[in-house]
Amino acid sequence: MGKDKKLVEAITSMDEDFAQWYTDIVKKAELVEYSGIKGCMILRPAGYSIWENIQKELDARFKAVGVENVYLPMFIPESLLNKEKDHVEGFAPEVAWVTHGGTEELTERLCVRPTSETLFCDLYSRIVESYRDLPKVYNQWCSVVRWEKTTRPFLRSAEFLWQEGHTVHATAEEAEERTIQMLNVYADFCEEVLAIPMIKGRKTDKEKFAGAEATYTIEALMHDGKALQSGTSHNFGDGFAKAFDVTFTDRDNTVKYVHQTSWGLSTRIIGAIIMVHGDDSGLVLPPRIAPVQVAIIPIAQKKEGVLEAAAAVKEKLGAFRVKVDDSDKSPGWKFAEQEMRGIPLRIEIGPKDIEANQAIVCRRDNGEKTAVSLDEIDVRVGEILEKMQSDMLERARAHRDAHTYEAVTWDGFKEAADTKPGFIKAMWCGDLDCELKIKEEAGLTSRCMPFKQEKLSDRCICCGKPAKSLVYWGKAY
Repeated sequence: MGKDKKLVEAITSMDEDFAQWYTDIVKKAELVEYSGIKGCMILRPAGYSIWENIQKELDARFKAVGVENVYLPMFIPESLLNKEKDHVEGFAPEVAWVTHGGTEELTERLCVRPTSETLFCDLYSRIVESYRDLPKVYNQWCSVVRWEKTTRPFLRSAEFLWQEGHTVHATAEEAEERTIQMLNVYADFCEEVLAIPMIKGRKTDKEKFAGAEATYTIEALMHDGKALQSGTSHNFGDGFAKAFDVTFTDRDNTVKYVHQTSWGLSTRIIGAIIMVHGDDSGLVLPPRIAPVQVAIIPIAQKKEGVLEAAAAVKEKLGAFRVKVDDSDKSPGWKFAEQEMRGIPLRIEIGPKDIEANQAIVCRRDNGEKTAVSLDEIDVRVGEILEKMQSDMLERARAHRDAHTYEAVTWDGFKEAADTKPGFIKAMWCGDLDCELKIKEEAGLTSRCMPFKQEKLSDRCICCGKPAKSLVYWGKAY
């Protein structure tokens, strides 16, 4: 058992050093490997397969609401990027530029896409002519490059994978409806598939996307009490349309500007899965997203009939993603490895189990073991996986709620910011000066103005002037 113990001890306790715990899991669970390019990560099979499942689940939900997939170039001409002033200013510090093609200097620099609004605007200006061409509801799965100074696997890297949806509509109402619809798609996906409850709301003007009229967000709370912006949906109004001359002839034969939206979710959501559900033994993956849902571990596998019994169980569990670990490692090592990788269920089967016509099913999230008859193992495994999925969501929700606080005085607000990691709900007047003061003196940023508004008091937590909205504040990744 010495080796087994060493494998688990390789993870720093989350209570001792949360940042190191996170890094240890990312490495030990073999999700990523650092590359030779600063700030870029290599997604290993264990990490990429999670993204594949996210992509599959999310893509199906997109298509159910009328989204079509496309693919646009990764290069953006500088002149095209410069057409929208606020947008280019927002991304300027993070942009990577291509200046040479082979040995020749380019006549115009090309930006490696940090996001693709400008390219989609250029496309729509070419293909939209009449109201009959609308709406266009497009999405692309791709990578983007943002030259970040400080990077962490999944949470912030120079290149990352994501999807970016870009739509054009005839009216402001249709655009707003689509913006909210896609935010709800994200929130439902995160809750139903990733077992992560979200706070939905609108970003303040300070925090909204460069060039957007309104930005909506889903915010999750990590185990350490920090917030993670997990997906965003933007209403651009007709600002981009005017900059890029994206017009259409309406039913009344007048030329009008389109109204646009954009929405995205990236591999940073894998960081959320780790930090919401993980423990000191490693990853804990929600069953619906786990690449391997069941690990079958034969006990005393060299004894006659054990490997055959394990194979028979795998065959019976054909409806699930199952792996038999028949390597020559010790059972204890295999248990520790299954825990590290976050595989939801472990099935142990050995000679005594075969004799009793049963197997032992162990849940990764709480360690609960159940003896299950081999005759009904397929049904019971399905039930246990569903129970684990719902329990993980409720556990995450309970943690979030227990670490969400209310403040009605400035001193109480600052004290909570210093001593209580989590969300702090407080009223705000809407002024940028107060938002900046809260960041400077309390170290908190506005996460969102939730759709579900409450009235904790009549006054702004910072200046005491009449309050306009309730805001979730927090420290964020």
